Amino acid sequence: MLILGFESSCDETGVALYDTELGLLSHALHSQVAMHAEFGGVVPELASRDHIRRALPLTEIVLKQANKSLKDIDGIAYTQGPGLAGALLVGTSIAQSLAMSLNVPSVGVHHLEGHLLAPLLEENPPQFPFVALLVSGGHSQLMRVDGIGEYELLGDTLDDAAGEAFDKTAKLLGLGYPGGPALAKLAALGKTHFKLPRPMLNSKDLNFSFSGLKTAVLTLVNNNQPLTDDIKKDIAWEFQEAVTEILTTKCMSALRETGLDSLVVSGGVGANTRLRERLNAATKKKLCKVSYPRLEFCTDNGAMIAFAGAMRLSAMRLKATQVTKQDYSFSIKPRWDLAELTKP
Repeated sequence: MLILGFESSCDETGVALYDTELGLLSHALHSQVAMHAEFGGVVPELASRDHIRRALPLTEIVLKQANKSLKDIDGIAYTQGPGLAGALLVGTSIAQSLAMSLNVPSVGVHHLEGHLLAPLLEENPPQFPFVALLVSGGHSQLMRVDGIGEYELLGDTLDDAAGEAFDKTAKLLGLGYPGGPALAKLAALGKTHFKLPRPMLNSKDLNFSFSGLKTAVLTLVNNNQPLTDDIKKDIAWEFQEAVTEILTTKCMSALRETGLDSLVVSGGVGANTRLRERLNAATKKKLCKVSYPRLEFCTDNGAMIAFAGAMRLSAMRLKATQVTKQDYSFSIKPRWDLAELTKP
């Protein structure tokens, strides 16, 4: 099956073609970072309008890259949620309209399922079951993954997500948008000087909390005025150390409690170099395996949606006992619990 996938949950428009026999054929992505930087964060209305402008031109690009045409498509996948309502509506309506005009099946994909399965796009994909750390600007979760649609929540953030804490701390340090990458770059120049707390590091569960860490950074900033470049570097270094230590400790606890020896890391924060260093060292020590998507697939992208959609559409085709008429009506799910998903 040749699946066309659309991602439009927030501030990136992603389109990709995935072939269930040949793998990923092509993908294209447009980031809205430059547009939103002026405002210091994502403006939902601007994001929606930009998705409208980008979706079809990106579709033409991926078709041309793969030497395919719309008539070759066997199915369409799109991000149904969670995300910004307006942005989701753009991608969903375009995807369903195309599916109806081509008379092919379509499937709404959970954005987080796309992230969870993104490492399976690599040459040596992890095998089920595994523990997954989903860590981004909106989510910090540990999941047990036994297969497509078989997800058990092991731990969640009680307040801010790790990526959100990165962005807020970057703002406190006067860094630009997006804050996470800017803070990580600054942290590479810092050294041990300050000490920040590690919230819930020794709790007896697998949950996270990053709001207090952000508040501790605010206290450091207020107590170290004027905020020189060296102070900023050292605060950034210590903040990154705190977050990555918490994430690594919780991941190893999850592997131990589940009895599994395979860890998958997905989401934007999964691209953080220091986090990867810590996880690589910790898993190697315990003779476990850790897998990541390539850097370009850590953040939102169409490839992960095309892949997740292809897995679901393929399974649905195998289970189908009779031909049923496709319903091209649609809805979006700005809030959508991953645990609600079922096997296709």
